[in-house]
Amino acid sequence: MNLLAFDTSTDTLSIAVQHGALGAAGLYQHTAAGGAQTSTHLIPEIRRLMALAQMRLQDLDAIVFGAGPGSFTGLRTACAVAQGLAFGAAVPVLPVDTLLAVAEEARWQCGDAQNFTVTALLDARMDELYTADYGFASDHWTQSSQQRLIKPENLDWNGIHVLAGNVFEGYGARLPAPAARTFALPTATALLRLAPGLLAAGAGVSAEHALPTYIRDKVAQTTLERNASKALAGLAP
Repeated sequence: MNLLAFDTSTDTLSIAVQHGALGAAGLYQHTAAGGAQTSTHLIPEIRRLMALAQMRLQDLDAIVFGAGPGSFTGLRTACAVAQGLAFGAAVPVLPVDTLLAVAEEARWQCGDAQNFTVTALLDARMDELYTADYGFASDHWTQSSQQRLIKPENLDWNGIHVLAGNVFEGYGARLPAPAARTFALPTATALLRLAPGLLAAGAGVSAEHALPTYIRDKVAQTTLERNASKALAGLAP
């Protein structure tokens, strides 16, 4: 398959282009600092990788993006770019859960494990984590818990084989001690590995139906909402 994949849900920008079979000869990738740099570098790097692969957007079978959860601004950026490119090229869009991509990246780091259970964790800031549990068997991922937003100490480990994500530096002391830990991000190459199965299952959508996944629906209050909260607390605006 010919695929373009990118993730901007964390502080790392990850982009990859697959030309034909997924392998070193047909894989072009770029990883760099994300965050505030994402909006500046995402489209130019996509163009550069597509040129290296000698492909046009119209040659793609799908445009794959990390749909969330993750950085609010990063998710909106990724979705908007995926939609814009897909509209112009008339190709489908594949939104992929970033926690599933973390799980896949951890599995790949563990030697392409064929029987694998993992709790995926992403830093949600504001002293919270995004998390979900996944299992891989018979070349297929299943999600065994809903995606949720929790405090680190509220993680229900349940003996899952591996904790994987980007949370250990900031929250490691507050997470279950016995669990194996793997630093893993929702990389573009993880998205590429997931894409064929998800597309075969009908997860691809038209550009106008591509949406980010928000677990924390609201990250800021308006001035009126802040004043109302203060009034309820008995404080002057």
